[in-house]
Amino acid sequence: MKSAKEIATENKIIEKLKNYPKCIELVKYLFSDEELQEMQDYANNVSIKRLGYNDHGPVHMRQVAINAVKMLKILQESGIKTSLESEEIGTFEDSMCAVVLASLVHDLGMMVGRQGHEEMSVMLALPIIDKVLLKIFPDNIHKRVVIKSLTVESIIGHMSTKKIHSIEAGILLIADGCDMTKGRARIPMAINNTPKVGDIHKYSANAITKVNIQHGESKPIRLDIEMSSEVGFFQIEEVLLTKVDSSPAKQYIELYAGVIGEDKKCYL
Repeated sequence: MKSAKEIATENKIIEKLKNYPKCIELVKYLFSDEELQEMQDYANNVSIKRLGYNDHGPVHMRQVAINAVKMLKILQESGIKTSLESEEIGTFEDSMCAVVLASLVHDLGMMVGRQGHEEMSVMLALPIIDKVLLKIFPDNIHKRVVIKSLTVESIIGHMSTKKIHSIEAGILLIADGCDMTKGRARIPMAINNTPKVGDIHKYSANAITKVNIQHGESKPIRLDIEMSSEVGFFQIEEVLLTKVDSSPAKQYIELYAGVIGEDKKCYL
């Protein structure tokens, strides 16, 4: 059964996609897919209970979708074309469909384990990708091929270990990195407080209180991060900044971070 947080996040996604009917049709189909829900839940079980990582389940994947939608809309409002648009092979809505679809399946590989989970996510997600695209675009094989390819690129590139080339995949990469507030660390922090190597990720995520995605001043997108203590800088420098540096969308990003009540550091 879905949590209240999942349902609320789904409603936010649908609201943000209100001008994109094919995207709304796509997400509603995915939100009603019982198998996908079970896969997301199990991925989270493995991530948190078995491996001791942060949330990699349904709430995380939905939050990544929200982050990605916000950034893509800011780019559009700033006159920046997606890769599909600039290459004249697809529309902005096609790009949005690919990024949202990738967001909702990108961590399914955590069902198996952490190592190589990007490739495993692709393998597990392909039947779902094919199924939903055939449902949404039954008479348009061009859109199915293009959106599927872009979705796979976005999934495979979300850890910044593989070279990606599209704006869309670059946005997904950054959107994933932006989901790092204390809510992601709440469950693993509550389950196990026994010290072990890797705890810095939980403690640093627990220090992040807010991630604002908004219009920038010198660049289209501003990422503005607030934290309760300086341990949060680890999350910025070791996770988010690594992803931004690897992203084809880096040129469009401003990045500021700081402890509440203190001057923020400008990273980009």
